[in-house]
Amino acid sequence: MKVAIVIPAYNEENSIGLVLNSIPDKFKSQVVVVNNNSSDNTAQVVSDLGFSVISETRPGYGSACLKGVDFAEKNFKFDTLVFLDGDFSDFPSDIYRHIEKQKLTGADVVIGSRNLGEAEPGSLLPQAKFGNWLATSLMNLFTGSKFTDLGPFRLVKKTAYDKMNMQDTNFGWTMELQIKAVKLGLHCEEVSVRYRKRVGESKISGTIKGSVLAGYKILYTLFKYLVFMQVPKSQVAKKS
Repeated sequence: MKVAIVIPAYNEENSIGLVLNSIPDKFKSQVVVVNNNSSDNTAQVVSDLGFSVISETRPGYGSACLKGVDFAEKNFKFDTLVFLDGDFSDFPSDIYRHIEKQKLTGADVVIGSRNLGEAEPGSLLPQAKFGNWLATSLMNLFTGSKFTDLGPFRLVKKTAYDKMNMQDTNFGWTMELQIKAVKLGLHCEEVSVRYRKRVGESKISGTIKGSVLAGYKILYTLFKYLVFMQVPKSQVAKKS
């Protein structure tokens, strides 16, 4: 397995160094940080540490993910993509949990579930918990999947990613990936991951406006693909 790691980052100068230094050494040569219109020194911190950093001027989490994959395709040799956040809420070493799950099951997609793992008290705000529960419950109800989280720490086989034709440029990106994976009949798994309080305030769940906008876009994305894509009834995302 050859892994490329994509890390979207918006104003994460206080945390991005912690994230990069915690990535296992064997993966550090194939990491790209996407600086998404940061007004701080995020890009400089990444550059000083010797990692690849590129800019995405279009705002939005999805825009950063799309730009990061495009860079990886042009600069790295890989067959597997891993996405994680730049706020140090994830434990980068949990990449081994994703890889082990993929090797054991042959999964196309492995979602790191914070709800199945060890989440530090206060790391998941009430609005984030509710939003995740609502979104995954509706997706499971309509598709027969069994997701427990829209966790940002995720592994995707490159062949699977190519089939998805990802489009969303902001909050709906994580939902788009999961609903498309199910509807395309891809093999989806979850694995428990650790989660801690992020460094700084969340740009989404840290504000009422961010929570509302993210919730609206996630639900919009869910129903958009429920309507316009056919779901294979045999496809079920499994818990671990």
